[in-house]
Amino acid sequence: MIKTIILHHLLDMNDLPAAERWFYRYHIPEVLRNQPVSYVSYRAVPPPPGAEAYGYFNYKVHENINRGEAEKPLGLTAMSREVIPLRVIMVNVPATPTDDFLGRETSFDEKTILRWMIAFRYPKGVSAEEGDEWYLKTHAPEVMRQPGLTRFFSYRVIAPPEVMKQVVPAFLHPQSEVSSDWHRISELWYEDGKGWVDSVVTSPPAYTKPPWATHERYPFFEPGVDFASTFLLERPTDDWLKEVPRFYV
Repeated sequence: MIKTIILHHLLDMNDLPAAERWFYRYHIPEVLRNQPVSYVSYRAVPPPPGAEAYGYFNYKVHENINRGEAEKPLGLTAMSREVIPLRVIMVNVPATPTDDFLGRETSFDEKTILRWMIAFRYPKGVSAEEGDEWYLKTHAPEVMRQPGLTRFFSYRVIAPPEVMKQVVPAFLHPQSEVSSDWHRISELWYEDGKGWVDSVVTSPPAYTKPPWATHERYPFFEPGVDFASTFLLERPTDDWLKEVPRFYV
């Protein structure tokens, strides 16, 4: 099974009412036509102090799981055009993480959860294999030393960009910047915003900068260009296989 993860960013927060109407009235029902096995959405929560500098995506994340192979567009048909411009990151990953670094044994009752979802891509000229050599063997062990980190796992993107280019036009986003050329989605969990600030801003561990870094300090990717992130809670805002969308006003 394949999980599709889609991060959305509003270019103008004044577009929020129109965006919500389009998603709930048109886009969600149209995605459900493809009969996903799971389909949930999360509304991004306010970032901790300092986190907007890490390519913060301010709107929502959709996750849906479909049966089928990653190289197939899953029979998508054209959908209603969006009514406002968005920045969109759309990737396919395995249904379960490719790499599980920390915290799998922790139960949900032990700690509260603030999810830091990160999308990144290695710079041009750096292959996924070369980038992963640094990320898996050097960077991930250093990240695990963050003082407030409770959970850490990662998905390697499995859909090649040329295939995603076949999928994206089916969504008909003429106004939006839709990108599929990302290498990984990672999640780092903290108990709360203070845990993130302690781990990333106040008392971060020492990091080894890769030779191909495009940013002088952590995360070594240029924020907003090759590194995007958002903050979510543990519970989806909507579970679309349990909540049938309907005209709501």
